[in-house]
Amino acid sequence: MQRLNIVLLEPQIPQNTGNISRTCAVTGAALHLIKPYGFTITDKQLKRAGLDYWDKLEIYEYENWESFEKSADGELYFFTTKGLNVHSEVSYPEDKNVFLVFGREDKGLPEELLYRNREHCVRIPMRNELRSLNLSNSAAIAVYEVLRQWDYPDLGREGRLTKYVW
Repeated sequence: MQRLNIVLLEPQIPQNTGNISRTCAVTGAALHLIKPYGFTITDKQLKRAGLDYWDKLEIYEYENWESFEKSADGELYFFTTKGLNVHSEVSYPEDKNVFLVFGREDKGLPEELLYRNREHCVRIPMRNELRSLNLSNSAAIAVYEVLRQWDYPDLGREGRLTKYVW
């Protein structure tokens, strides 16, 4: 069975990592963090970043890109404003692990990595005159597009509304 994975290469802002971890927790995606970080992972930092779902995560840490790349078993998609493919036009394989890779908030992904993987570079459409979306928003958009294509496996389909009848 396939697995959805979110990969953060050198995340710098703990609040973004916190938001992304929550997205991973509620969707069942695994979170992969590649060092160095722009923050430390301590109880205080986790609380400040809103990581109250940290114990619900499947999380992996790597010292560098090379150590992650050796362990990644599946298809990698690199999210960048320079991507050739629109995120919603890509067909994410249902029979392989899918890794959605995001770069630093201030620099994005390294150019050489994008060049080597240009056929798997993905972008979320936005206005040309603006720089980019927030990292945690981009990750959420990407995660839910893959899950939509996979028909939301293992996610509840019933609403939680109990007090009101529509």
